[in-house]
Amino acid sequence: MTTPARQRPSPGAGILWTALRRNLGAMARGTLLMGMYQAGETAFPIALGLIVEHTMRDRSLGALALSIAALAVIITTVSLSWRFGMRILQKANTTEAHRWRVRVAACGLQPVARDVDLKSGEVLTIATEDADQTADIIEVVPLLVSSLVAVLVAAVALGVADIRLGLLVLVGTVAILSILSVMSKRIGAGTREQQARVARAGAKVADLISGLRPLHGFGGNHPAFLSYRKVSTEAKRQAITVARVNGAYEGAALALNALLAAAVTLTAGWLAFERRITIGELVMAVGLAQFIIEPLKLFSEMPKYVMMARASAERMALVLAAPPVMGPGSGLPAAGGDLAVDSVRYGTLRGLSFRVPAGQFVAIAAYQPRAAAELASILAVNVPPDAYEGLVRVGGRQIADLSIEAVREHMLVNPYDGEIFAGTLRTNIDPSGTSGMVPEAVEASMLTDVVALHREGLDHGVRDRGANLSGGQRQRLSLARALAADTDVLVLHDPTTAVDAVTEQLIARNIAQLRRGRTTVVLTSSPALLDAADRVLVLDDGVITAADTHRNLLATDEKYCLAVAR
Repeated sequence: MTTPARQRPSPGAGILWTALRRNLGAMARGTLLMGMYQAGETAFPIALGLIVEHTMRDRSLGALALSIAALAVIITTVSLSWRFGMRILQKANTTEAHRWRVRVAACGLQPVARDVDLKSGEVLTIATEDADQTADIIEVVPLLVSSLVAVLVAAVALGVADIRLGLLVLVGTVAILSILSVMSKRIGAGTREQQARVARAGAKVADLISGLRPLHGFGGNHPAFLSYRKVSTEAKRQAITVARVNGAYEGAALALNALLAAAVTLTAGWLAFERRITIGELVMAVGLAQFIIEPLKLFSEMPKYVMMARASAERMALVLAAPPVMGPGSGLPAAGGDLAVDSVRYGTLRGLSFRVPAGQFVAIAAYQPRAAAELASILAVNVPPDAYEGLVRVGGRQIADLSIEAVREHMLVNPYDGEIFAGTLRTNIDPSGTSGMVPEAVEASMLTDVVALHREGLDHGVRDRGANLSGGQRQRLSLARALAADTDVLVLHDPTTAVDAVTEQLIARNIAQLRRGRTTVVLTSSPALLDAADRVLVLDDGVITAADTHRNLLATDEKYCLAVAR
């Protein structure tokens, strides 16, 4: 007989347990204070019943004054315990949400990408809405416990008056929670689907914003709008479905709670009519019947909030628990080393091999743009080494044996569509604030005219995605950032496609001068950059077909001449 394998807990459950574990202290204090609040709320109708009982029996002003003082103490306890209890819980909730937002952001910024089939807009939704809803578990558990305290205190008080009243509250509470727990499962499933569709709509918006300029250029605004409208409509329909389920859940909870309160009130009235409880106990029972509607409502809503937190935690786990695309090594490349590509097969690359000696400026003229993009992705380690055949060596060491951090520090691959961030020119060029090459990088990239245009100079504000810069200015700003990094090996992919021919000539000459003695590779078809290079490699049909200077290739290779001549 085989023993069934134990079911491993889901990553979402692990995230919730982590949140609860590291907030035990705050939750314990919050639970104590919220329990005092609920106990005080419950004590109020009990105290009223006792006041009526003693007033009718003793008719003493002293007893009345003592009762009023007791009510004042109860009211003060209720007020202060709620105030400080919610302060503690909301602070812990906010802090926990911040922790998860930072963790999701850190995963996105790690050198090794994670194997997640999510767009940036979806990750943004996870890092904001889902992080907040996951952290709500910090408030849900103490409120659940305090509501349970209120129901138990009410049941005990009613049981003292008559055991049937106490049992009615306990049995009714269990029945209500059993019914609502079944309904809450549907809410959890619907919420997960709603969150997924909202995230897809957010990803669509992010894609449209990043492609806004090209859309304007070819008149694709309206089709793009219709595409987003379709995705958003799907999210709206799912939200309406979830709202219907939530409405049914809350309506059922309110109706069941009201039925229980009515049953307690009618039972207490019948017992008083039969003289089995006193008038004071009847007042207490009626007051408790009215009071327990609130904690019962709160108690019955907790399964719904738990399911929502669980759904959000599962979505966060898509990012946090995803394995890395590749397992990084631990080696370090040799300083100032060369770059070698040996028999690489990937996409359109058909056994690509070449070597760039340390300190040399090499340009690669790719006749097929896709081949250049694939080579740049491999060198940037956006493609894991086990996803292609062949080897790539940096500083004499295989990339697969090196830590990703070491590769990034030693070799920078600057894409042709380098992102521009909101901030200033200076923070875009030198994000860490540690480069000593900012003036030289600005001059080499011909960004000096942009700096001179503004009174603030390098501190001139830049909008998100460089919205207040032209295409050429954004490209030169990205190039300045790459040059300011001053890495041993620099790979540039089409760094001058958006600038004019004169500026391109100056940039090519400046790059050659600034990077003299450092290994530099430029993937380009620009005649200016090809002419500035020490050597040109021709990449055609996935392999290197020629290697010489730009001018020699122009004189001897007709296909090369046709491909790069402008």
